[in-house]
Amino acid sequence: MKPYTKIILGIFILLMTFNWSCQNAPKEKKNKPVDFLNESKEDFDKRMKWWREARFGMFIHWGIYAVPAGIHNGFETKSVGEWIQLFAKIPISEYEEYAKKFNPIKYDAEEWVKLMKKAGMKYVVITSKHHDGFALWDSKVSEYDVVDFAPYGKDILKSLAAACKAQGIKFGLYHSIMDWHHPQAQANSEPEYDYQNHPNTEFPQFVENYLKPQIKELVDNYDPDILWFDGEWINDFTHEMGLDIYQFVRTLKPSLIINNRVDKGRKGMAGMNRDDQKYAGDFGTPEQEILEGTSTMDWESCMTMNDTWGFKSLDLNWKSDKILIQNLVDITAKGGNYLLNVGPTAEGLIPAASVERLEKMGKWLEVNGEAIYATQKLEKVFKQGEGIRFTKKKNKPDYYVITFKQPHKELVIHHIQPDEKSSIQLLGYDKPLKWTFDLKKSLIIQIPESIPGEIAWTFKIKGKEI
Repeated sequence: MKPYTKIILGIFILLMTFNWSCQNAPKEKKNKPVDFLNESKEDFDKRMKWWREARFGMFIHWGIYAVPAGIHNGFETKSVGEWIQLFAKIPISEYEEYAKKFNPIKYDAEEWVKLMKKAGMKYVVITSKHHDGFALWDSKVSEYDVVDFAPYGKDILKSLAAACKAQGIKFGLYHSIMDWHHPQAQANSEPEYDYQNHPNTEFPQFVENYLKPQIKELVDNYDPDILWFDGEWINDFTHEMGLDIYQFVRTLKPSLIINNRVDKGRKGMAGMNRDDQKYAGDFGTPEQEILEGTSTMDWESCMTMNDTWGFKSLDLNWKSDKILIQNLVDITAKGGNYLLNVGPTAEGLIPAASVERLEKMGKWLEVNGEAIYATQKLEKVFKQGEGIRFTKKKNKPDYYVITFKQPHKELVIHHIQPDEKSSIQLLGYDKPLKWTFDLKKSLIIQIPESIPGEIAWTFKIKGKEI
């Protein structure tokens, strides 16, 4: 046998041996996609940690509805500002004319974020697209957006996302599932539409070819920390679609936090899930109300400062800074977050009344913030009477008593026992307070004649709950 023949034969035998060994080798298990709908409690708690500690965020409802500002053809609509297209029965072609006037030249993303920080807010959620279908970013899926359809011509989300990242504010996006502008979803805008006998067979196509691609654009381009869905109540949107979108979004970015309106479990404005089956979503969304008590489910109250979400020029029914601060305290004591809304004008300005209230909230939080951020509800109680709330620092024996009425001479607390020889502080007051305690009379804190503060006073106590 010639030398080169031996070489060829050797190579052949080697190849056959390698092929046999590959066929008979143990087959590796293919990597299965992560099932985000069945996340472990440990992973869920880790993902939710920053959100639970943040407690206070800004909601922003902004879009072309700020142009009519609640008035169409000389008549004020009774609806909230962002629903004007539906309630004033404005045809799509006519409503589009408002989009052609949307030119917020006074919009300054950095100033908005500075206001958030000044107010003590830790995150923001802005409407990427509301029910009217108009997008505040440069969407490649549609031209009905702020860059291609409006004279402004700039990507609003891009500048706000960058400003939030630069100033340490977590960035979130609200996105409507229903759409009054897209032809495959328009039936949802008709209140009298007969879904049972005439279902919108095109809606699944809208979900796959429009809704999901736009969501992917948002996640890929703006790297949000939160996705906040809405409009899930329409009959065309199903529980199965909700499960699919939740899995889809978490696959795009596993760390995303997603509200329960991604699915069909919400019980109306109360916002918490029904218990008849398992629904997707990480937290409940009470709207314009606060839970009466605590919940085992994470939750966030979204509320307005006046009566509307989108800007409405004639709505001057502003809540006082006192009410807003007491809301924040009440929500925190019950274990929830407070997502407080602003509705900017068509020029891009946050209304002065909103700015004034946010700045006052920020001043209160400068003194009392440690009783709000990174705190948790107590195990047994969240309040004493109607005027006192409790919070506790996570993983520390630091308890906070927040009273809405200025105390005089003494303050009696029934549910907390201080450590022996520990000091009790009034936040914002530089001297320790005298106190006595026994199991019958509870804790009695002596109050000096003159103490600083207004709206709500916070007492810090090292001890335990009783």
